[in-house]
Amino acid sequence: MRVIVFGASGMVGHGALHASLRDDAVTEVLAVVRSPLDMAHPKLRQIVHADFTDYTAIQDQLVGLDACFYCLGVSAVGRTEAEYTRVTYDYALAAARTLIAVSPTLTFVYVSGEGTDPTGKSRQMWARVKGRTESDLQALPMTAYMFRPGFIQPVDGAVSRTPLYRGLYRATAVIHPLLKRLFPRHITTTDAVGRAMLAVAGADSNAPTVLRNPDINHLATAKG
Repeated sequence: MRVIVFGASGMVGHGALHASLRDDAVTEVLAVVRSPLDMAHPKLRQIVHADFTDYTAIQDQLVGLDACFYCLGVSAVGRTEAEYTRVTYDYALAAARTLIAVSPTLTFVYVSGEGTDPTGKSRQMWARVKGRTESDLQALPMTAYMFRPGFIQPVDGAVSRTPLYRGLYRATAVIHPLLKRLFPRHITTTDAVGRAMLAVAGADSNAPTVLRNPDINHLATAKG
């Protein structure tokens, strides 16, 4: 299986990237990045690309892929709806449409978030934008899964790029084992998210098209 990861330098993308590199069924991992990742691996090929609304320049490198793990995203804090929409919606739809054209049988996995609202009625701007993104991705002619994780504990060196979240994860790291025992259905990890992505990309996946932490943990356990 050949997979492509968007957002590999972020916390969730780190989990998807490393889970893919560890999986024997994965033969190649493409990471589309603005700046090279500080790592090397026999399976890893990095594609440095600047414009995430236009993939014409690298389109010929995206042929014959089996799965896309789309983990690219930003915090809505301090951003206007237009700014947030450009990164959250425009980038994701541009990637999906390009991949459909060159790898039409590919499975597309989009990382959204708990609380995403496809109805467009939420008072939370980020929830409306992510909901619209989910809906329009699902309307495209491709196999697509929407991941809506809630609390994600970073592991294996994964680090959030948002300072507020970094502080929260550091504060909860010590009690993570206790939280996991008390709320096993609602706590997941970056590694589990990555393994669940690989599970839904498998040929025999019977997973729901929208997955939350309980679904993610179930698939990750089966994959592990």
